[in-house]
Amino acid sequence: MKKVGIILLTVGVLIALTFYADRVTRVHGKTNLSTSDTFAAPSTDLGGKLEPAVTLKDLDGKDVALPDLKGKVVFVNFWATWCGPCQEEIPMLIDMQNKFASKGFIVIGIAMDEEGKSVVAPFVAKELYDVEGQKAHINYPILLGNDQASEQFGGILGYPTSFLISRDGRELKRFMGPPDPDEIAKVVDR
Repeated sequence: MKKVGIILLTVGVLIALTFYADRVTRVHGKTNLSTSDTFAAPSTDLGGKLEPAVTLKDLDGKDVALPDLKGKVVFVNFWATWCGPCQEEIPMLIDMQNKFASKGFIVIGIAMDEEGKSVVAPFVAKELYDVEGQKAHINYPILLGNDQASEQFGGILGYPTSFLISRDGRELKRFMGPPDPDEIAKVVDR
């Protein structure tokens, strides 16, 4: 009888965690940067702690170290090719990269697919997104993520999860789902 109780409790906890993860990663509304009714994802103020010293491989096999990007506003986006909400926010990320790159802003996509480059590289090369009425490929660097990278950012509950990092390498915000483009623009302009 005790075993049945433990099993029921475990199943209940798993259902609650699944429900919570679904709610925090679900995207509602439009994700076009130019619209004023863009859904703003919940964000968490991180109080300016230093970004983790993460170094990951890009799709060409070159090392990219996040601390080397000091001097830029960096939007680190943890995502996966199989993640529907991640794909929905990609046009907005492409648009942000287009609009803010000249102001010292960069989006860094960290792909968390277990299969790694064999799945991510063909996906990035093939997929086109509607951005401002034009078809566009992902225009920002994609790095191959791992559990250690997500742990250094404090753990990732669901995808997409993103971090806004200041020019001096401090984590400012965590977003679960698409970010508020106006909030990003304010940080870039500062």
